[in-house]
Amino acid sequence: MTVHNSSDALAAEMVAIGAAARDAARAMREASGETKTKALKVAAAAIRRRAAEIMTANQGDIEAAKAANMPANMIDRLALNDARIEAMAAGVEIVAALPDPVGRELARWSRPNGLDIARVSTPIGVIGIIYESRPNVTADAGALALKAGNVAILRGGSDSIRSSGAIQKAMAEGLAAAGLPETAIQVVKTTDRAAVGMMLEGLNGTVDLIIPRGGKGLTGRVLNEARVPVLAHLEGLCHVFLHAKADLAKARSIALNAKMRRTSVCGAAETLLVDRAVLKSHGLPVLEDLAKAGCEIRGDEAVRAVYPSAKLATEEDWKTEYLDAIIAVRTVDGLEEAIRHIEHYGSHHTDSIVTEDAAAAEIFMNSVDSAIVLWNASTQFADGGEFGMGAEIGIGTGKMHARGPVGAEQLTTFKYVVRGNGQTRP
Repeated sequence: MTVHNSSDALAAEMVAIGAAARDAARAMREASGETKTKALKVAAAAIRRRAAEIMTANQGDIEAAKAANMPANMIDRLALNDARIEAMAAGVEIVAALPDPVGRELARWSRPNGLDIARVSTPIGVIGIIYESRPNVTADAGALALKAGNVAILRGGSDSIRSSGAIQKAMAEGLAAAGLPETAIQVVKTTDRAAVGMMLEGLNGTVDLIIPRGGKGLTGRVLNEARVPVLAHLEGLCHVFLHAKADLAKARSIALNAKMRRTSVCGAAETLLVDRAVLKSHGLPVLEDLAKAGCEIRGDEAVRAVYPSAKLATEEDWKTEYLDAIIAVRTVDGLEEAIRHIEHYGSHHTDSIVTEDAAAAEIFMNSVDSAIVLWNASTQFADGGEFGMGAEIGIGTGKMHARGPVGAEQLTTFKYVVRGNGQTRP
């Protein structure tokens, strides 16, 4: 951990990190798939071998968090154990086994003048990744950036600074073993919040992209202050819609899983929309299931008429990402009203329809403008691992570049490679 006596010293340190990252970018851009795979496999082995060292560093973070009266649920997110370290190492190995996303020929065509034009995937370059608490993100983000031939500047939460530093040493060991610059994965060692601002300004033009991974406060700051492109999701206000032709058994299992499997993930359902035609037959048993699992129900007047113990929902409930065992429930008159509700209140993250009517499902999936739309499946599948993409840095909800799970392939861009034979333009 670094403490600075002056803003000049911090600025000098951050500019040096950016310069080292830019210097490493060419070596990463030119690295073969085999070289990157070797780096990741060695890094995974190093995480396992350094488990005791990583645990000691993590214990220091936990003791500091307890001294600062951090809530128990946040300490749990911060804490590592043998199983979590093994999962981290296994995650790096999964990324290692993915196909190389760099150098793919995305399209190719010839012009009448004989020019041969190809669109080829390439690394983005230097990516600044800013995240909170969970130290495993250091391994996930570093591995994904490496696989895609990028350089990563990682700024984790100040509460996980020791853990992140110990994990980065294992990642650097992999880079060195493969003959790649260790500066291809750097962890910002200062807890000074001004360092984040410097990253958002681009570190003298060395940063090509910023990816925030965290809550609304962090992401909002990044979007407001960044002077370089940002790949972000602001929140996961996800919906499950029980259509008039929903199968009751599927409705019950999907709604319960979407809300209660893990309430703190961005793919957790926050609003349940129920077609008025099945409010009593389907809505009531679903609400009883949720309540039995410990979920607080906040419903409109029609919901409270069939389920009186529900609290009356307010306008604010339709806009709230609870990340807790609370769900807002609204009655709608058909498919069109459900789509309009999601369009008005949703965050373009993940939304699901439960129905046996294929035509209604197709209308829903075509009309709902979210990064992920599902038919008869839980919103909790909003996850790169579940999509077969390995680890992910987050779920992109914007319209530009990557949408949905951001894995190695989404951390590439492309260039045009034009092969000629002496052509000049008339």
